[in-house]
Amino acid sequence: MLELNSNPFFIPLADIPVLDYPEFMADVKVLMADEGCHCVTYHAVPLSAALRFFCCIASDTDHKLFLFSHIQKTSPPPVLDSLTPLLPSFHLFEREIREQYGVEFTGHPWIKPVRFHYREAAQGIPETRTTKPASSGLHPYPFYTIGGEGIHEVGVGPIHAGVIEPGYFRFICNGEKVLHLEIKPGFQHRGVEKLFIEKQGGIQRAVLAENIAGDTAVGHSIAHTQLIEILAGFKPSARLQAERIIALELERIAVHIGDTAALCTDIAYQFGQVVNEALRTIIINTTQAWCGNRFGKGLVRSGGSNYRLNKEITGIILANIREAGERYAQITHEMFTNPSVLSRFEGTGKVSAQQAGMIGTVGMAARSSGVKRDIRWSHPFQAFGKYNYEPVTLHQGDVWARAMLRKAEVEKSIVIIREILSTYPESRPEQPVYESTFPASVFALSLAEGWRGEIMQSAVTDEKGNIIHYPLCNKSYNLSYCGFDL
Repeated sequence: MLELNSNPFFIPLADIPVLDYPEFMADVKVLMADEGCHCVTYHAVPLSAALRFFCCIASDTDHKLFLFSHIQKTSPPPVLDSLTPLLPSFHLFEREIREQYGVEFTGHPWIKPVRFHYREAAQGIPETRTTKPASSGLHPYPFYTIGGEGIHEVGVGPIHAGVIEPGYFRFICNGEKVLHLEIKPGFQHRGVEKLFIEKQGGIQRAVLAENIAGDTAVGHSIAHTQLIEILAGFKPSARLQAERIIALELERIAVHIGDTAALCTDIAYQFGQVVNEALRTIIINTTQAWCGNRFGKGLVRSGGSNYRLNKEITGIILANIREAGERYAQITHEMFTNPSVLSRFEGTGKVSAQQAGMIGTVGMAARSSGVKRDIRWSHPFQAFGKYNYEPVTLHQGDVWARAMLRKAEVEKSIVIIREILSTYPESRPEQPVYESTFPASVFALSLAEGWRGEIMQSAVTDEKGNIIHYPLCNKSYNLSYCGFDL
């Protein structure tokens, strides 16, 4: 296998080790036996009359990325032993590969579609994937079921109670106790990965990236921009890197505060809800004052920026994070000393460190369960390489921990922004570069730590330097339906 120490990176396809599948499985099992490792991506790329499978595994503690591959002929369709029975975190990777390319994974315990559109295929709408329903009738999505007296199912969606993307849930309940919850991804499948290949213009791809998930416009834009810049051979200046990190942490603050409001809503703590919603507005209006968009769209571009920070905007940022930070500290103090709030948060929805590691949890969901996993620390990107970020980690793994982690991360993000602005580097203005040439026949990968957690974007180029494959992964159980269903 190949060891890499940089994020982002690109490497010639010819330099990536190709293993026999039994050897590939053995190496995956050895790496994943380390609790500090997790799978960044496992996907297949059609090359000639074969599929080349790429796997990238990250070591949190060693700060390395391990890259290797295996190749399978497509005729007949490959049949491979599944990694999932031993490594549950691989179950979605294998399910998606099967859905896209018809690969069978023997022994997989849950080999059903990730986001296959049964209804569209049945009605004759062209299907982009190779696997299709067995007949022309309508095929219901195969939800998990539980039988027994008193068991009932509740469907929620596709219109959610909150103003967010369409999605569909199925609850299995016994009275008021929820026994099982399953989300059906793909209700609004937009084919973003395919569009990244079809849209050859840099500005089109930039706009596409910032619209992957509306609440993570900056996070996805940074992951995409890093990928394009490493392929184009461009190294962003210290000032440009600093501005991107400020935007990313403003996004993190805004969503964490907004989610604190949502947690209050869920337990009918209206005072906490309205105060936190007002504080979120202060932060997103700060981003709007900077670039004209509350979610940071248009702010991150390859090669430069159309919205450089100046003294006026810097002053607004510092004043607003001070005000919001002080008021957020007050309302969270009220929350976390309120017996009614604590009785609903503590011990609810607990995920142990063992469970979090087993399913490959990342981001704040991992950190609230005692798993120290944060790309800002393990594989620093942009200005984080200079600021020695240390993740906040809690161990309770319940709703209280996930709420408290948001509070702690808001405080750290404010410190990061202040620190960066206190040593703000000077440089000449840099304008975005939308037209670039890329090296031929390479594999590239970029990681960023969005507010949910790890964001991965990757690309493969052909012999002419054109992007022919572009997979995305936004992993977390605090989902954006469109962010997950790419």
